[in-house]
Amino acid sequence: MTPSPRLPFFVYGTLRPGEPNHAPFLRGRTLTEEPARLVGAVLYDGPGYPYAVEERGDSGTVHGELVTARPEEYPALLAALDRLEEFAPGDPRNLYDRVAREVVRESDGTAVRAWVYVAAPSVAARLRAHGKLIESGDWMATRPPG
Repeated sequence: MTPSPRLPFFVYGTLRPGEPNHAPFLRGRTLTEEPARLVGAVLYDGPGYPYAVEERGDSGTVHGELVTARPEEYPALLAALDRLEEFAPGDPRNLYDRVAREVVRESDGTAVRAWVYVAAPSVAARLRAHGKLIESGDWMATRPPG
């Protein structure tokens, strides 16, 4: 099996700063964390975490952070995030798929290829039919302060 490229990660839910999985998974393992957006996707509310669902064209934007891992931490971080998202390559039971997508840095508008965990096809279909869309594309904007 070919190893995965060492791409940064685009996080948009519980891994964002101030959210419950940020410190346990990312603290001390990153070089940079900067605001970014994923164009061509919409956000749905899940049971305590969101799902990004890819859409055709440029409709929809998901807001989050572009996280660049420390090189020495990369293999362990990739494995930890795959476990957190319950992602196993090729497993039809996945809730998320890890895909390489272009995200845009908020600071300067440059596009960067990054790993994004998006809703797996069966989950995406269910969310499109019955899910609660987060209109702003920003999960943190839906969270109570505190």
